[in-house]
Amino acid sequence: MKRISLTQYLVEEQRSHDSIPAELRLLIEVVARACKTISHAVGKGALGEVLGSAHSENVQGEVQKKLDILSNEILLEANEWGGHLAAMASEEMETIHQIPHRYPKGEYMLLFDPLDGSSNIDVNVSIGTIFSVLKAPDGMATPTEADFLQPGSKQVAAGYAVYGPQTVLVLTTGNGVNCFTLDREMGSWVLTQQQMQIPTETAEYAINASNARHWYPPVQRYISELEAGKTGPRGKDFNMRWIASMVADVHRILNRGGVFMYPADARDPSKPGRLRLMYEANPIAFIVEQAGGAATTGTERIMDLQPTQLHQRVPVFLGSKNEVELVTRYHQQA
Repeated sequence: MKRISLTQYLVEEQRSHDSIPAELRLLIEVVARACKTISHAVGKGALGEVLGSAHSENVQGEVQKKLDILSNEILLEANEWGGHLAAMASEEMETIHQIPHRYPKGEYMLLFDPLDGSSNIDVNVSIGTIFSVLKAPDGMATPTEADFLQPGSKQVAAGYAVYGPQTVLVLTTGNGVNCFTLDREMGSWVLTQQQMQIPTETAEYAINASNARHWYPPVQRYISELEAGKTGPRGKDFNMRWIASMVADVHRILNRGGVFMYPADARDPSKPGRLRLMYEANPIAFIVEQAGGAATTGTERIMDLQPTQLHQRVPVFLGSKNEVELVTRYHQQA
């Protein structure tokens, strides 16, 4: 089988679909290179002295791990000088990151969650990086937070890397979803799955069941039906899977189906969910929809949301289309 590199894939995609301008191709390659560097740091673990807490908090009030900060720095430094970006935004930083004046500016804006699944870092369970690319608004001079507040439907590219037994990069530019595996000996990304499709039917779901007592009635209704198994209204048994690393859970769903849920709950009604719209929900929703799945907040399509804040949180239901539509219907009926 002929090996196709990430670069060759992007060039051929541009030729056949005219969907990846040279500047966007180079930007994706820079992000992929940064993910390779993060993968190397993750792979070293304790040997690289990168495990454990950094004893600081990010803008979300979450305690940062050393690898969170390192991954953030790697992505910032890799993408500053390329000339493809107008500005960046990170889940780990309070406001946007301007491109230093000594570098040329580009027409794209990059958002990222540098290391998703931080609670898994120290126990050697899969973690990852999520990124989203937007086009800078026409006539933008100095980028502001407001320039980033575009609905997910405006994304021109999105992807994630999973640092697991293999390091993989999953990417969409709006023409299907493809997966690249890092060849660690050669140091290159090789196309290993093309036009990935999420099965519409599934018997697997992912949710943090420890929050069950706080769930709102539509979620309680839906989960109780799944738990009832063959003797319940669904007439079949379901398995629960929960890795507590969104990219790892989503990657499983992309490969064999399933539904991933992080609903809003009654613990803090002022927080409408836990996952960030701009860094997590939008890019993953773009990937999931491109793979034939669905992604909603329980009431509406995630990518239709008009963001109001850079660090806005939303409820998330995504994966196999039939299940997402069912749990969304329960919310709408309620």
